Amino acid sequence: MLPLALVQSPRMSTPATRVVSLVPSITEALAAARPEALVGATDWCTHPADLDVTRVRGTKNPDLAAIRALEPDVVVTVREENRELDVRRLRESGLRVWVAEIESVPEAFAAYDELFDEVLRWPRPDWLEEARQLWCGPLPEVTARVAMPIWRDPWMVVGSHTFTGDLLRRLGWENAYAGSEDRYPTVDVATLDDGRADLVLLPDEPYVFTADDGPECFKRTPARLVSGRLLTWYGPSLLEARTLA
Repeated sequence: MLPLALVQSPRMSTPATRVVSLVPSITEALAAARPEALVGATDWCTHPADLDVTRVRGTKNPDLAAIRALEPDVVVTVREENRELDVRRLRESGLRVWVAEIESVPEAFAAYDELFDEVLRWPRPDWLEEARQLWCGPLPEVTARVAMPIWRDPWMVVGSHTFTGDLLRRLGWENAYAGSEDRYPTVDVATLDDGRADLVLLPDEPYVFTADDGPECFKRTPARLVSGRLLTWYGPSLLEARTLA
């Protein structure tokens, strides 16, 4: 995770016309708002499906030369997904790099407010306020206790201080590992299946759990395949994610 000292908000005096996004969630939001201004994105930026921009490799190994060649007004990153070394090198080459810190649903909305108002100087999209109204009200009653693996071999789960953990709670699900000291603790599958959770959620990203890869490990606890995008992305997908509960 990037040091807090790198969380910065470069201000633009005029609307940005060339943007590179190294965050799949935000790529989707930018493409929906002003597709002509989005000039570069990672290989993991899969939404919208028809996104036609220069690809600059992954979130953890971006092609810095390709990013520089695009001459962006700003490069969009987040503290959790992107590397300190890449942010520093891009800034040292003279590029503006916006770094957001997002560990909860309200922080996601605050980050977008800053990004659109102060960094990009773009009007806020309509979906943003609609999603804020859906997600930022009083917490609902807990209806189930869940565990959500995000990797296998070793098994890792959503722990404390994560956007996904907060979203689960706002869906009415209590995260069985919310009290962990780690944001993504490693656990063995026997512990995952020990009955502390009413349900195990198996997303299709970052690890691609499928009907043949994941559910067979759980004998005691029901397992449900879910969309990783709807539970881990912050963007227009938040409107659709509300239907999961």
